Amino acid sequence: MKINRILKTIFMSDFISGLSLAVRTIFKSKKTINYPFEKGKISPRFRGEHALRRYPNGEERCIACKLCEAICPAQAITIESELRSDGSRKTTRYDIDMLKCIYCGLCEESCPVDAIVQGPNFEFSTETREELYYNKEKLLDNGDKWETALAANIKADEPHR
Repeated sequence: MKINRILKTIFMSDFISGLSLAVRTIFKSKKTINYPFEKGKISPRFRGEHALRRYPNGEERCIACKLCEAICPAQAITIESELRSDGSRKTTRYDIDMLKCIYCGLCEESCPVDAIVQGPNFEFSTETREELYYNKEKLLDNGDKWETALAANIKADEPHR
């Protein structure tokens, strides 16, 4: 009999403390967002969709050094190049198989001219596998579309490089 009273007292105190916690939580601000309509803040170091950048004069940054192709652990990058009339190299083919890519960021770390970067876009789902084979034109379009965000992210990450 005495044990039942003690158990009821313990149960009631747990119930009351849980109820008070629930009531306090109801009035706090919510941490969830209404996703497609509200976007959360993304870190400048976020590794999303790949992009090839251009210089401000419109020339491609990639110098075809092939360091990104060599360092890619998934072997997702393919580069072909040719010599220009002034003796420098120009990429004729720059392909990334996004199905193989593991988003490790080694390609952008190895690039001496910040040509290949991983941008802030994480919403790039597709209906077919072929749409995830990115060629040079698609990568340059991504770079043109996201250039302001890419430049801001690179500048924000400067102290860590």
